[in-house]
Amino acid sequence: MPGEFQLIQQFFQREQAEQPAEGVLLGIGDDCALLQIPEGKQLAVSVDTLVAGIHFPADADAELIAERALRTNLSDLAAMGADPLWFTLALTLPEANEDWLRSFSRGLFACAREYKIALIGGDTTSGPLTITIQVMGAVTPGTAMRRDGANIGDFVLVTNNVGDGAAALAMIQARINCDETSTTYLQERFYRPTPRLYESTLIREFASAALDISDGLVADLQHICDASDVGAIIDVENLPLSPALQTLNNQAQAWEWALSGGDDYELCFTVAPEKMANIAMLIAQGKLNATVIGEIIPGDKVICECEGEPYELTRTGYQHF
Repeated sequence: MPGEFQLIQQFFQREQAEQPAEGVLLGIGDDCALLQIPEGKQLAVSVDTLVAGIHFPADADAELIAERALRTNLSDLAAMGADPLWFTLALTLPEANEDWLRSFSRGLFACAREYKIALIGGDTTSGPLTITIQVMGAVTPGTAMRRDGANIGDFVLVTNNVGDGAAALAMIQARINCDETSTTYLQERFYRPTPRLYESTLIREFASAALDISDGLVADLQHICDASDVGAIIDVENLPLSPALQTLNNQAQAWEWALSGGDDYELCFTVAPEKMANIAMLIAQGKLNATVIGEIIPGDKVICECEGEPYELTRTGYQHF
């Protein structure tokens, strides 16, 4: 059975060596990587851990697990308006299964090539299947989208559709049945979510605050409210739902998933009224798919309304503990 260093060289170091990355003075194989941050940029760093049976099905295809792991981490860079540079990988494995590693490596580097991000180091160890990825990106000073910039009167928007992540999990767990088209779409949304890096380049000049939706729209928007000392109202009837959710013919369930399901990895952002014309132009030109779903208001909570009436949720989002 190959040892740790043989596994790293066979499935990770060799692959990365075939695609040299800008700014990497010394990559995989030493105690530390040596990196050169692009001139005039700040470094944005985020780390997330995915655990089998909690963040993905343990028996899922390793290639899809790898894609999901890297894509969900790239979403954090998108939320800050940062351009991807490098990432590290810490992989805990129950066994050194070469077929599994080959598949995992294939998915990982397919995603890395797509988003032009380089693996620069990491670690492997034995234990329950766990994947920890740290991503690093570059952002121009003063342009990062943060959570603490929302102001009363700002519009609240989300990109694309919400609720797909929770619907996909329900489908994977056989809690709902879908037609073939919806099944294919939801599988893709769960295992290959699109980090909204392109959208972030469009909105970062105009957004007053932003984050990505991982734990649920209400719970994540609450983070913006907490950081900005404001409240927010969501107009539930304006939530953008995909055709897959609409075909379920269960409006209440679709709204519940959209508001509190999480795993969407779309951007939720706020825009001042005087800058909404810029966003509206991007939408009209077909460059940006985004929907106004509410407004920043006085207070400290996120509240939901449906056609002017209070809309109660059974839960606000995913709880880590």
